[in-house]
Amino acid sequence: MNNKLYFSRLPSNWHVDSLDCFADVIDPHPSHRAPQEVENGFPFVGIGDLDYYGNASFEKARHVGLDIIEEHEMNYDIDDYSIGYAKMGNTIGKVVSLPNRKDNRYAISPALSIINPKKEIDPFFLRCVVESYSFWKQVNGKITGSTRPSIGIQQLRKILIPIPPREVQTRIGYIWRSIFDKIKVNTKINEILLQQAGAVFDKYYYASSNQQLFTSLINVLGGGTPKTGNPDFWDGSIPFFTPKDVGAPYTFQTEKYITESGLDHCNSRLYPKNTTFVTARGTVGKVSLAGVPMAMNQSCYALASETIDPLLVYFYVLKAVVSLKHKASGAVFDAIVTRDFDIETINVLTDEDAQSAVSVIAPIMEEIHNNIEENMRLSKLRDALLPKLMSGELDVSELDI
Repeated sequence: MNNKLYFSRLPSNWHVDSLDCFADVIDPHPSHRAPQEVENGFPFVGIGDLDYYGNASFEKARHVGLDIIEEHEMNYDIDDYSIGYAKMGNTIGKVVSLPNRKDNRYAISPALSIINPKKEIDPFFLRCVVESYSFWKQVNGKITGSTRPSIGIQQLRKILIPIPPREVQTRIGYIWRSIFDKIKVNTKINEILLQQAGAVFDKYYYASSNQQLFTSLINVLGGGTPKTGNPDFWDGSIPFFTPKDVGAPYTFQTEKYITESGLDHCNSRLYPKNTTFVTARGTVGKVSLAGVPMAMNQSCYALASETIDPLLVYFYVLKAVVSLKHKASGAVFDAIVTRDFDIETINVLTDEDAQSAVSVIAPIMEEIHNNIEENMRLSKLRDALLPKLMSGELDVSELDI
């Protein structure tokens, strides 16, 4: 393979070698059979359980039996330096940090490969390598399959990687880790803050005996999509929320964006920051807050009230969705329609309790909002630095983060 296709100007003291010289690349699915989901089992982490910042989450993962877990534990190791690499589907190339299995017993979907660094390479530098454009460019050239694109384990092992001197590896790894750790800390802080805000709301919600119909206080609003064939409506600056864009709890960036003309030609208004969205089709019952003003497609509802603070609307909606899911237990929960909200009741806070709740919840949610914005800035910094670090263009000895 011609190294110049991917590494044109490496420093003279760097060299190029294949991934498998510096890492064990493992197919984690020993039997290639689809495991049956069980209640109260162990997490089975797939691509859908990877967050925007490169962490694996057990919160929404499927659960499998002990036999699957034991089979996987015999087949591969996961430690603090293990990397998950998406090798199938539309998310090929997504990179994820995997939690150590000493603390959590879990298995990995066949859609992910495990990359375990060898002692000959700095583990955090290797993480930078597999996130780099040169790595992805090679992977993209080896993808096969149209309906279910994938890259084979043998091809993945032979991807070429740049190898600088160890001290340079360590410095690049340190820079990447500093950014990643800050993102991870902010994400964890937000999880705790959201729990605190929820606890404050629950305190007042469960103390209320004033039950009212959900739609007597909160409006269920719709969205729409501009004509997809009209280029004047798309690739603008207005975020366009769909079920694919659910954030935790805020959504800032969306897969698609529309123009002002697109907004004028669809059945969606521009919903302000802190509007609550709930997915009604596709991935049903997911709830998110608008981090910035955005439009919305017809597979979601926007929830708003003329009398209730928008942040309290968010927590009311969470209660209503839990109730809807509970009522659908044992049935197919494949859509939410407006009449579902019409028959829902909620415990309504008194004006005094609502004011007290908002006085505590609002600054918490604003801190969450700010932390997500900081994570987005850090992600952009990481993405801007990574190509320069991996090419040797930047002198890392003088670079401080």
